[in-house]
Amino acid sequence: MLAKLQSEAHSFVPNQGALSKGAASMFKLKAFRKLSWLAAMAMAAGLTGCSKAVVLNPAGDIAAQQGQMVITATLLMLIIIVPVIALTLFFAWKYRQSNTEAEYDPEWHHSTSLELVIWTVPLLIIIALGALTWIGTHKLDPYRPLDRIDAQRPLPADAKPMEVQVVAMDWKWLFFYPEQGIATVNELAAPVDRPILFKLTATSTMNAFYVPDLAGMIYAMPGMQTELNAVINRPGVFKGMSSHYSGAGFSGMTFKFHGLSNEDFAAWVNKAKTEGKTLDKATYTNLVKPSERDPVQRFSTVEAGLYDKVLNRCVEDGKMCMHHMMAIDARGGNAYVKAMGLSMPQDVCTVQNADQVIAALETRNANRAVVQQ
Repeated sequence: MLAKLQSEAHSFVPNQGALSKGAASMFKLKAFRKLSWLAAMAMAAGLTGCSKAVVLNPAGDIAAQQGQMVITATLLMLIIIVPVIALTLFFAWKYRQSNTEAEYDPEWHHSTSLELVIWTVPLLIIIALGALTWIGTHKLDPYRPLDRIDAQRPLPADAKPMEVQVVAMDWKWLFFYPEQGIATVNELAAPVDRPILFKLTATSTMNAFYVPDLAGMIYAMPGMQTELNAVINRPGVFKGMSSHYSGAGFSGMTFKFHGLSNEDFAAWVNKAKTEGKTLDKATYTNLVKPSERDPVQRFSTVEAGLYDKVLNRCVEDGKMCMHHMMAIDARGGNAYVKAMGLSMPQDVCTVQNADQVIAALETRNANRAVVQQ
């Protein structure tokens, strides 16, 4: 009986040769899967080369300088990253368990020269990165007027930037061209090699204006105005977008930015002027309603002062503009208004009355200054 049990037990022990073959097959399968993943990743990396790396190859000088900063900062950081990775792999290989010839000194704990390298090199790189960031932050300040067209051409002394007033809406972009007297929705254009001064605001939520080929993103906020100075250096059609989540229609809040020659830009302006539509308060009130993926619209004429009313949140009749409120507050607020024989807010709740109050307050303050002298 004992011999029979031993024989049955032995039958459950797998054949060593079969086990070795199975393990080898499993190893090959795992290796194949790893190689497949590596091949897929390499293919994906290769396909990215088919698309344009905008940040590293932009069409505008400001974006080009920002891209150069990215490259320089990356190279500086690689001075540490590459040696650390290389030494990690080298030590793992040299001091592997099977290498019995590797020297091992358990008593070693300090090296002055090694400590000097470990601390000095990163410190120098941090200083270099800090200097690069400080210089770049001031040189590429979006509020700073341009001093060059590109790396080879300085800005002519008589060059006048073209002003574009930008309004971020839910969920579309409105562009005013005060010099040309037109406005557009979800379409932006500018002449090549001419400085552009963007003035930006928003109607409801905070947003961000971003044309990767042109410059970095800049925020747009209700009741406030931000600025961006930039230039486009080659013709083309470039993508513009919102880079700050602003609600349900955020993903479709895109537009096309056209870099045009002077002749083509003039033709583009003339095309807008032939549309025959006027952007006034009534049209704006309808336009500002939330909507998604709006088609391009062009307006041949724009009501005077409309952008300023949008900025100061007083497009609606009977609503005081923010700059009037601040001006009255700066001159004493309600006390000064009462001194003028008016009540707050009933008599000062229109733009016209606010202008009259501010003018009267300025005259009163000027007279007081003369008396005090």
